[in-house]
Amino acid sequence: MSKETPCVAVCMIDPRTKLCFGCGRTLPEIARWHAMESADRLAVMALLPARMTEAGLAPIAASPKRA
Repeated sequence: MSKETPCVAVCMIDPRTKLCFGCGRTLPEIARWHAMESADRLAVMALLPARMTEAGLAPIAASPKRA
């Protein structure tokens, strides 16, 4: 994945927190990600580690690439 996306190809939403288990983004953030300005994407990315910790979600490793 691009360095300007936190996506690790584990796209599952936690029903309790409404955050992606893999990256910590919300569905609205994921939906508009490619339309966002670079600075806005970087600002969201800066929030994700604390957001994941606060929600009690551990980052999930990226899915292995299929051959």
